[in-house]
Amino acid sequence: MRPVTPLSPTTPASDSRAARALATLAELSAELASARALETSIERILETVGATLGADECALWLHTPSGLRRGWGAGLGTFTEAHIRAGLISVDAVDAPRDLAVVPIVLGNRRLGALALRLVRTLAAEEQLLLTALANILAPELAHAERSRQLEVEVASRTQEIERGRRFTEKIIDSLPLGLYVIDREFRIQSWNRKRETGMQGVSREEAIGRTIFEILHRQPSAMLRREFEDVFSSGRMQEYQMESISSGEARTYRITKIPMRLGDGPVTHVITIGEDVTDWKEAQERFSQAEKLAAIGQLAAGVMHEINNPLATIAACAESLGYRIDDLEKSGVTLAPETHDFLGIIENEVQRCKQIVDGLLDFSRPKQSRKERVNVNEVVERTLFLLKHHVRFKKLTVETELDALIGRVPHANAEQLVQVFMALLLNAMDAMGDRGNVRIVSRRGDRPDAGAIVEVVDQGHGIARSELGKIFEPFYTTKGAGKGTGLGLSICYGIVQEHGGRLEVESVLGEGSTFRVLLPVVES
Repeated sequence: MRPVTPLSPTTPASDSRAARALATLAELSAELASARALETSIERILETVGATLGADECALWLHTPSGLRRGWGAGLGTFTEAHIRAGLISVDAVDAPRDLAVVPIVLGNRRLGALALRLVRTLAAEEQLLLTALANILAPELAHAERSRQLEVEVASRTQEIERGRRFTEKIIDSLPLGLYVIDREFRIQSWNRKRETGMQGVSREEAIGRTIFEILHRQPSAMLRREFEDVFSSGRMQEYQMESISSGEARTYRITKIPMRLGDGPVTHVITIGEDVTDWKEAQERFSQAEKLAAIGQLAAGVMHEINNPLATIAACAESLGYRIDDLEKSGVTLAPETHDFLGIIENEVQRCKQIVDGLLDFSRPKQSRKERVNVNEVVERTLFLLKHHVRFKKLTVETELDALIGRVPHANAEQLVQVFMALLLNAMDAMGDRGNVRIVSRRGDRPDAGAIVEVVDQGHGIARSELGKIFEPFYTTKGAGKGTGLGLSICYGIVQEHGGRLEVESVLGEGSTFRVLLPVVES
């Protein structure tokens, strides 16, 4: 800093400068204590100091992580960072302008900045004390402002981090293939994910949030919903159950899970509800259960039927011996009851029927090992129709075929067994429709390798009740009248298709007809 000319403290000039310096300092202190923003106060202070000391430039420079930076200033603004650094070292430094005065602003060991002035005269001691006092007053203010800015930056960064976490969590919830919503104890919706927007009812998030669940899920009885939620709120236990819905146009099964949620250590504050479409899973479980059931029945049948064959053979032999004996008696002139031959005929017919049932069960329990090769499904269908075209009752039906010529070939298949499957399905369609009706046979390509070839037999018969659909592939279960079927046909078909690595499915509406669907794996032609 420029050298200060010593003045006697008792001279009138010295007293005048000291009074003016004190008055200025009081004014600057009042400005800092005002309710104005710190930036505004500093700008006013620099203007006042510059005017009081007759400086061409008065600026406040701040220490920052990237170096000294001019924060606020009044006047020309010609000093550079190099000038300020040189002036902080010594006013006699080579790089320091001769008209530069620098007062460091320090709080403890922290260098906060500097006051820099361009002067046209030498400062008096009182004026130098004014600048030093101002630097001491500004130091805590600047330190506080720096902490505030750091806190603001930290708060802003933390807020952004929280917001990013919130958006990420929402994205996860929205990406779940599940319908999810959350209600509070007032039954008002607090969260509603995108799956709920595109689901059965298609209610938007904006429309759902804040409203009661009874207003949104108005298709479900409100009393039942209230009872389910209150049970979770009161017990704190998770609830899980299944429900069926046809709102989408087809029967779908949903697993509904209600999960208690606590914001603290107290009682349940919210309930999370998750809805998952488990139709495919349920059908797979039913197919697996059906396969296990059929396997168990097959093992049982294999053991029992071998034992039944022996008494059946004995009964047949005895009936045949009785027939010879009756013939001999009649030749010798003995008169027998007229129904004797009828009784023997009934015995022989029933023995044969039992043998057919036994043979069918044995075929079901242990399918015959046969030669496997690549098979064209369309050729199998056409061969089946050729075999049935001479059937008297089948001639009365109208048969439509839609066969995809580009369908792939089934690897490791037996054409004879597949003919047996399609023939059984077509005969069942004939029985379901009586003597008149329309049967469609459709082959098409599937969308998965394990179901690459699909053949459907569609009839317009009486259909099958929903309660019976899960039983029709079980042995001895039949929807036909008494004496019209053994109930083994579909069971055997199921086993054959399963042995080929495929699936046999059915869709039916009572009074409208049925669709039996054979799904088989294929390889490219």
